[in-house]
Amino acid sequence: MPDEVVKTKSTAESGNKSNTDQKLKPCCACPETKRPRDECIIERGEENCKELIEAHKECMRSLGFKI
Repeated sequence: MPDEVVKTKSTAESGNKSNTDQKLKPCCACPETKRPRDECIIERGEENCKELIEAHKECMRSLGFKI
């Protein structure tokens, strides 16, 4: 029975969004594109990593971040 109360409270507090969506920060979003982008910039320079930079921006936009 306590589980039902917690679920109801969680649903009421979060509205239509899940708790994960509300807590997602830009620094933690899109790790699958962020790491390769960062490594490329460090090793090859920003000017040589345009495709990886754009892929990360697209990923961030798909999650609702305004980039």
